[in-house]
Amino acid sequence: MPESLSLQSLPLFPLGTVLFPGGYLPLQIFEVRYLDMVGKCYLSGAPFGVVSLNQGNEVRQAPTDTPGGPSFAEEIFYPTGTLASIIHLSRPQSGLMLIQCQGLQRFNVKKHDLLKHGLWIADVTLVPHDQQVPIPPDLLPVAATLERVIQTLLTQHTEPAQMPIQPPYHFNDCAWVANRWCELLPMGLALKNQLMALDNPLVRLELISDLLEHHGIPT
Repeated sequence: MPESLSLQSLPLFPLGTVLFPGGYLPLQIFEVRYLDMVGKCYLSGAPFGVVSLNQGNEVRQAPTDTPGGPSFAEEIFYPTGTLASIIHLSRPQSGLMLIQCQGLQRFNVKKHDLLKHGLWIADVTLVPHDQQVPIPPDLLPVAATLERVIQTLLTQHTEPAQMPIQPPYHFNDCAWVANRWCELLPMGLALKNQLMALDNPLVRLELISDLLEHHGIPT
């Protein structure tokens, strides 16, 4: 088995969401620590890492002298994240960036550090891409229901950038269908991270099928 690839000093963006491979993530960037990082990533074509917050806030909180008050170090995030590639960037006004990102490959954080200006960087090990597994007959209704949901969303959103799921669509791939359902279904960040970290996309889709039944969503 080939050795996993590693990346050093990957800039991280802790968020209150989970970015899945193939997922779409629009962001408004206004904090100084991210404006510089995102600008450099966009110019160089390099990705940054999205990790989910287990504790703390997306927006940097000023430290206080009050016991138990907020501090930068209270940002704690899950160890598995996803590389994000910036596919579009605009600057509607000074100090504000609007970006659209696509989820690429998953990674595991090996070591992370908080820089003086509040930006997290990490040494990470890339997780192999999900294998392309055709959807078995018993799970085809899960994919068909997702297709109907997307068709409904298309009628509700006149702006393509507002669509939570972007093409190309891969309705016969276990990982792609499972990941899109993970983005749509109401569930906690811990469960979403557990599902994302699973190595077997078929198992992920089987669990999604159980969740759909639990939520009473017909397939």
